[in-house]
Amino acid sequence: MTVAGAEHRPTRWVRAAVGVSPDVHDAALDQAPSDDHEQAGTVGGMDLPVVPPVKPMLAKAAYELPEESGLVFEPKWDGFRCIVFRDGDEIVLGSRNDKPLTRYFPEIIAPLKATLPERCVVDGELVVVTGDRLDFGALQQRIHPAESRVNMLAEQTPTAFIAFDLLALGDDDLMGEPFSKRRATLEQVLKKAKAPIHLTPTTTDQEVAARWFKGFEGAGLDGVMAKDPTGAYAPDKRSQIKVKHLRLADVVVAGCRMHKDGNGIGSLMIGLYDDDGNLNHVGVASSFSAKRRTELLDEVEELRIDSFEGHPWAEWLEAEAHAREEGGRLPGAPNRWNAQKDMSWIPLAATRVIEVKYEHMEGDRFRNVTRMQRWRADREPASCTYDQLEVVPPLAVQTVIAGDA
Repeated sequence: MTVAGAEHRPTRWVRAAVGVSPDVHDAALDQAPSDDHEQAGTVGGMDLPVVPPVKPMLAKAAYELPEESGLVFEPKWDGFRCIVFRDGDEIVLGSRNDKPLTRYFPEIIAPLKATLPERCVVDGELVVVTGDRLDFGALQQRIHPAESRVNMLAEQTPTAFIAFDLLALGDDDLMGEPFSKRRATLEQVLKKAKAPIHLTPTTTDQEVAARWFKGFEGAGLDGVMAKDPTGAYAPDKRSQIKVKHLRLADVVVAGCRMHKDGNGIGSLMIGLYDDDGNLNHVGVASSFSAKRRTELLDEVEELRIDSFEGHPWAEWLEAEAHAREEGGRLPGAPNRWNAQKDMSWIPLAATRVIEVKYEHMEGDRFRNVTRMQRWRADREPASCTYDQLEVVPPLAVQTVIAGDA
């Protein structure tokens, strides 16, 4: 058997396709089928100074709070970026990739109509709260092609909308106005807002921002935003700063994927041992340079195995294993958005350890892809457990919304 695209790969690395790679953590949103009829029909009937699609303003990553004075700090919400366009009874939920989110979140439409002005464009984040924490995994499951499932999940895991910028109000295009003015106007617009519509808190006090950065992670947030109060709204430009957590962990390498161009290793599949001695898949290490991808191909050659027998993730080959894994997150569940996409992976002997940089955990997995730092020849795989990870004290989302820390 061969892997899709194997004609472009070195012969020694052609293996059987065994399922979905875990380095497509946010693929549901990116690969969701567009609804051209919905998009064209809804947009065509809108009379706004700013019309969809609009690419949201972005941010550069940092790992320490900037010391520049006068910046405005906000919590960094962990959800789907969403620009809401409202013209009377018509609402479009715009996304980062120009595909409208409207059909996936029907339950938020009525609260938006009850809260927002008749004609406006508001930038914010769609989130799901489970208990007292944000639940990005549940949010991901909301992107589904079946209308019946969309409606069911709308009842089971309803969303909230966190507003943090105002692009237009009535006939006024506010994108060229400074953020301080946009924010002040947004505060007036949402002064009577109530759940599930919220206005994100802000502060200009760096000490408060530092407390937020440390404490709000316990509610499932992933950092703090820093914004220039004099800045205009710049679509698709990294004109803001997102301050994120950065940590190190030692993990076991137990598999890999070839790079999409067939040259070298695209990602390493990594695991941690739990208290029962099971090696749990926790994500991938990726984002290698072209040179490093080729080097890794040689470095993992000795780990290549010819049989899945005895491999800690051999059960991924069993169809029933995928049904047991809620959300289909094992690399063996088919890609529901693109059946032709090559999602194969290559098993490796789980005998080597690497050190990775990561931001934070989502349940028992790394929330985003990790970055490999080095091989750890001095570490035994069995020593790579969850115990090494920092435990963040829990915090209620309601505390974040109130701006407390």
